[in-house]
Order: sequence, then C-alpha cells, then structure tokens
Amino acid sequence: MKHGSVTLLGSAALLGLFVAAAKSDHPLASQRGFAAFPIGTVKKGEGRTTIVLDKKYQAGLSCVDDFSHIHVLYWFDRNDRPEKRSILQVHPRGEKSNPLCGVFATRAPVRPNPIALSLCKVVAVHENVVEIDRIDAFDDTPVLDIKPYMHSMDAAEARQPEWVSHEPEPNHHFSHR
Repeated sequence: MKHGSVTLLGSAALLGLFVAAAKSDHPLASQRGFAAFPIGTVKKGEGRTTIVLDKKYQAGLSCVDDFSHIHVLYWFDRNDRPEKRSILQVHPRGEKSNPLCGVFATRAPVRPNPIALSLCKVVAVHENVVEIDRIDAFDDTPVLDIKPYMHSMDAAEARQPEWVSHEPEPNHHFSHR
C-alpha cells in the first residue's frame, strides 16, 4: 500500500462496500467507493524536503515554479486503520486542555478519510521533484495532489476558536526537514 495504490476504503473495506451495495439494508449501501492513486511521495533527508513525483506526472509541474506556495494533499497512511477512521472527536494536538472537537474542526490525522493538506513554500522545481521548505508529513508519505496557492481564491478573513491561538507554529510538530 505504501508505494502502490491508496484506496480510500482499504481493499477489504472496498470489497465489503461492493458486497454491501448489493444488499440494500446494509449500512454502507448508500455510500460509493472509489480509489485514489498517489502521484508521488514526500522525501526528507540531507536537510531537504521534497516531493518526488512519478516521472509520468512531470509535465504537470510546468509553471509550478511561478508560484511561491502550493497546497499539498497527502494520505495519512500511518493512520489508515479502521479503528483510526472511526474516531470522530479529538482534543486538538492531543492536548487535553483543548476542548473535545469533531475531527472536521481539527487537523487531526485520525478521520474517516485520512487526507491531509499542507501549505508549503516552493523552494525549487527540477524535473519531477518539487523542493519545499517543510511539510508536516513523514518521509515516504504518499502525495495525492498538488495545487497552487492563489491569494484571490485561498485567502480569507478567518474566525477561529481561542485554542487555535495557543497552537504551535505551523509544522512545529514535524519541524525537522
């Protein structure tokens, strides 16, 4: 799974979903399954953080270096287990002093679909490799997509709960490059 396809439901669950779809009384009968395939992986080492895309996606990086920042969508593969996907409430950053919140109000890696999003500064683009300043992902994490940060579409005057102001600096938890 680490270097192959990433299935949003896991292969056994996906098979179960198709079986469930045939049984209209099954709780999963109303859900649709689909698969996502990584376009590359996060690489960390020698003081650098990069996203290495499969060579077949290299042409998709054309003009990425015209942007200062990109959004990177990746798979929390180390949390892709049924018991982790069933957790719907957490204390943000694992701090018991933070209120119990729904996972959709947090950046927690445990969630029904373990998809992550990070805003990263583009350092350089060379062939199929994007060097970034940092990302809160582990080495060899599967990357699902890259999108440019566009101020006109992505910036907002945001309201946030008080506990967010006590959060560490972005990417602090995985600050090692």
